[in-house]
Amino acid sequence: MERRRVLFLDIDGVLHRGNAYVTGDRIVSSAPGSIELFEYVPVLEDLLRPYPDTGIVFSTDWAYRFGVDYTREMLPSQFLRERVTGATYQGCLFDERFWPMLSRGEQVLDYVRRHSLRQWLAIDDRRDGFEGHWQRLVHCQSESGLGDIAVIELLRRRLRQEFS
Repeated sequence: MERRRVLFLDIDGVLHRGNAYVTGDRIVSSAPGSIELFEYVPVLEDLLRPYPDTGIVFSTDWAYRFGVDYTREMLPSQFLRERVTGATYQGCLFDERFWPMLSRGEQVLDYVRRHSLRQWLAIDDRRDGFEGHWQRLVHCQSESGLGDIAVIELLRRRLRQEFS
């Protein structure tokens, strides 16, 4: 059964600082210093614990590039992995090859329409395409992701407003 409460989750600039890129057989962060990928997973776990019926839908280039299963398995949290129900591009009504050409907001809103979602939030370091839906977007700065106290408090407040 599909979860009717959905958190659309980006990875780069949210669960860790900066973007990630592939080098050889590894995925590494572009952030300066020795940044560990998924450094803010514990923050998201804590924020989602009060909302056990909230699913996660990937709205990240990772899922499109590497696949949903691989991306899910990369999450260093069983708690989060169990909540992942898919990715925004899955089941789109047009050729998936065009998916990266859409803005992030268009990708999320397309999924929302297809699944008739009423309770949803998105957390992302991109704002493009979310016009008219700002109250559902928790915007992160790429350099700080979920390491920013103001963003954490905003997400906490929005989760309570939308999912309580």
